[in-house]
This record gives sequence, C-alpha cells and structure tokens, in this order.
Amino acid sequence: MFVVILTYKRPIEDVEQYLDEHITFLDAQYDAGVFIASGRRVPRTGGVILASGVNKEALMAILALDPFFREGIADYEVHEFIPSKMQSGFEPFVK
Repeated sequence: MFVVILTYKRPIEDVEQYLDEHITFLDAQYDAGVFIASGRRVPRTGGVILASGVNKEALMAILALDPFFREGIADYEVHEFIPSKMQSGFEPFVK
C-alpha cells in the first residue's frame, strides 16, 4: 500500500487550469482499482492519494500520467507501508 503526497509548486491558478483533467486521471485509477482514496491537503498546498494493488514501479508509471506531474504542477512523495492494524471492513483495500 502507498501514500502519495503531492505538494504544489506552481500557483493555485495553474492547479485550477488542470484540475478537471486531474480528476479524470483520478477517476481512471479508481476504475482500475489502484486508488483507494484521494483529496486535498488542508491548507490547500497539495493532495494525498492512497493506492494499493501495484508495486512501486507500476505506481510511478501511473503517476507519470497525471497532468499535475506532466505539467510540473506538483512534486510527488511516494511512501510504501504495510498496514498492521486497520478498521474492520478495510481489508479488501490491502492488496
């Protein structure tokens, strides 16, 4: 499982310009079963994505398709972890 932390490095106006395309990218990864959750950081300095079911190399290739990556809108930190404790019902997401 991975936590991906995005940090914006361009003005919010640039983020907004590519937001619809970014959401389309996210939707495709939800449909593929790779992304589990995503959302904005507070304050709005970037975002967070939870991903599962792929190795790090595959995840990096997927993230390269993100318009925020392609356009240099955000930096990406990818942290792999193995959940050892979780809420009941979360087990299907741990692959």
